[in-house]
Amino acid sequence: MQEKIDKRDRAAQFRLRLARAMEQRNISQSALARDIGVDRSTVSQLLTGHGARLPNAHVVGGCAAALGVSADWLLSLSDRPESAAELLAGSLSFTEAPRALVDEKIFEWHKEAAGYKLRYVPATLPDMLKTRAVLEWEYAPHLGRTADQAIGASEDRLAWMRSAQSDYEIAMPLFEIESFASATGYYSGLSTRVRLEQIDHLLTLCDQLYPRMRIYLFDAKRLYSAPVTIFGPLLCVFYAGSHYLAFRDRDRIETFTRHFDTLVREADVTARNFPNHLRQLRSMISEGT
Repeated sequence: MQEKIDKRDRAAQFRLRLARAMEQRNISQSALARDIGVDRSTVSQLLTGHGARLPNAHVVGGCAAALGVSADWLLSLSDRPESAAELLAGSLSFTEAPRALVDEKIFEWHKEAAGYKLRYVPATLPDMLKTRAVLEWEYAPHLGRTADQAIGASEDRLAWMRSAQSDYEIAMPLFEIESFASATGYYSGLSTRVRLEQIDHLLTLCDQLYPRMRIYLFDAKRLYSAPVTIFGPLLCVFYAGSHYLAFRDRDRIETFTRHFDTLVREADVTARNFPNHLRQLRSMISEGT
């Protein structure tokens, strides 16, 4: 809640902040007067006047626009001098999402959030948990001759992400792991051998990394989530295919954290039971071989 300020104090604060903004922008009284369409004496009075009177909205808005600050800040309604557009630009960003294993931006975000809990709803099985055979099957058609080089370079980064001092909570829809096991949908054409090796790899990772890494499966008929990663309290990133949409403001991060926690709380397969679910799927694959 905004603290109530006495009229005289607000007027005095306006004069101080106006003078500070002019000094920081190196704008003279005459230049500011020209910018907002008033006499120089009007600007002088704004800076040196006394009492509780504040200028009208037109003058306040003109000063804010000319000085690149917010009117709310000049009037002590906010402690942030940035304009609304600047605040939005700082809290929301679009970043290109290339078809790559670990692109530079994602790797930077992981390093920034080292030590925090990461909450992750992947678009497919998490790249950092895939075997080399699955990575080659998935990425080789897009990477062409550079597939082996790209996968080799990515493995160091994937290893770093796995070894970083961060807790990982991963929530996936049930159909994702079941589609993988049955080689249907996105995973159509994936060989039995590769699928069995991948499930064995997941079982090994669960044994090695639990409880630092916890994987949950939710029923997409009851719950839905777009692919998203929440990097602790720092940022929340949605994957839209060609771009990432990243939020840094606290309220949105908290909102999407609660959304993720709902996926975990209502998961049909908990992290503790995930290995048993994998073994059941593995048994089904073996029986169908």
